[in-house]
Amino acid sequence: MPKKRKIDLADIKLLVLDVDGVLTDGSIVINSDASETKVFNVVDGHGIKMWKRANLKVAFLSGRFSVPTDHRAKQLDIDYCMQDCREKLPALKKILYDLEILPEQTAYIGDDLPDLPAMNHVAFRIAVADAVDEIKQHADYITSRPGGHGAVREVIEYILKETGVWSRLLQKYLP
Repeated sequence: MPKKRKIDLADIKLLVLDVDGVLTDGSIVINSDASETKVFNVVDGHGIKMWKRANLKVAFLSGRFSVPTDHRAKQLDIDYCMQDCREKLPALKKILYDLEILPEQTAYIGDDLPDLPAMNHVAFRIAVADAVDEIKQHADYITSRPGGHGAVREVIEYILKETGVWSRLLQKYLP
């Protein structure tokens, strides 16, 4: 059961996302030419765009390198994309340093054990619905949706609605 901690979501300025299992369902297709295919959810992508319209930052932090991840980061204008990180906590600390953001201003979405040290370093710790039990045990919030199926959008909407920002962003879509 997640521990209840006092978190002021209005302080969150950076959302750090694991890739495989969070932005994707964790599947990796290796094609016959050894190229890689990943499936990203468009709803998550639009959620990231909404997050950025709120003048907030996003980082991808992946344990493995993938060309599709690099392409997706560029498509979404991700502020920081760090791949091939076997140890995620030092990589997270570098991201925070480079972006001049404190751990207390950071949320992290993870799904598997390599995410745990980084998750435990930030203010708001999130597990996707299909995360391993150890990640869920340390999470402040567990999504209802699994990774790759709108979990990122769910978190973004939750934070932006809780902080009163969502309704302002919706004005772009309303007459």
